[in-house]
Amino acid sequence: MDHNPNNPLHGITLEQLLSELVDHYGWEYLGQKITIRCFQQDPSISSSLKFLRKTPWARTKVEAMYIKLKQSQS
Repeated sequence: MDHNPNNPLHGITLEQLLSELVDHYGWEYLGQKITIRCFQQDPSISSSLKFLRKTPWARTKVEAMYIKLKQSQS
């Protein structure tokens, strides 16, 4: 397994990342910033994970939001 300490997503699962975003921002804000149905209509971690794993453009947006959150917290 490659070790990449310079990657801010290294060691973070998609579920951890999404849970932290939901805890910090809430589903409503996420649905406004990233317009995907799984954030706007009956949102859940499970349905969002399924969608994000199949949809690279949406996952990229969520990961970028997580990176911005982490940068603002440091």
